[in-house]
Amino acid sequence: MLRSMKDLSGLAVEATDGAIGHVKDFYFDDNAWVVRYLVVETGSWLSSRKVLISPISMGHPDWERKTLPVSITKEQVKNSPEIDTERPVSRQHETEYLGYYGYPLYWGGGGLWGAGLYPNLILPGSAGFGSAEAARAEAENAYARTEVSQERQREHGDPHLRSCQAVMGHHVHASDGDIGHVHGYLVDDETWAIRYVVVNTSNWWLGHDVNIAPERIKDVRWSDASITVDRTREAVKDALLDEPSGELDRAQRQGLYSHDPRPAYRTAVPSLGTELPRK
Repeated sequence: MLRSMKDLSGLAVEATDGAIGHVKDFYFDDNAWVVRYLVVETGSWLSSRKVLISPISMGHPDWERKTLPVSITKEQVKNSPEIDTERPVSRQHETEYLGYYGYPLYWGGGGLWGAGLYPNLILPGSAGFGSAEAARAEAENAYARTEVSQERQREHGDPHLRSCQAVMGHHVHASDGDIGHVHGYLVDDETWAIRYVVVNTSNWWLGHDVNIAPERIKDVRWSDASITVDRTREAVKDALLDEPSGELDRAQRQGLYSHDPRPAYRTAVPSLGTELPRK
């Protein structure tokens, strides 16, 4: 189901033995457009420290209570590696974090999460763990953990995660002019993939928000806070998708795609900078 990231912000995160804190931000993978971590601000029990929580540990949100259960303890959170949540997270930091919790590395498997689509399926004991695809992914992950790879990461770093809050307000350009700015995100609450970037067009088309799928993003320039899509302004108008309530099931998503001439719903999206065939 699709959820507005605004709805996910502020959820109370509950460990197996008590409350951890509240969701303040999200780190997404700027290659696959998938949320890799939630930034959680802890309460007074941990001096309001900000910690990262991976979707690998998450259960389904309880929307009535506005809580998000996670299968880790407060003690684990307390002793987790220190990460500066005000700066991009590198692969070196991620390797340390994932190793601390005993999670497999998610990159290198061909899917959104390792060899699969859902974050918890990369854990030992899950239905997706142990497949030939997962075995190949783990072999690649093992190589990533070699001393040579770690040394390269220590020397150069590999920042590839971005703060969703930091990207809010980035200017969005069509092939023939400005569209607007990033106003929000719609996220699949099962895979944690960002399915749409919500763009406010008030400076161009007053009173409208449009939803741009990451598949349509041709280029992102973090240095000048701009995003370019592979469509004209007129095409954006013609394919306007009224902003959903944020609670869409898979069938409804297919309906959205029927209004927009782009590839059907997929389990993964291309890397940024890859230009899709134009219709």
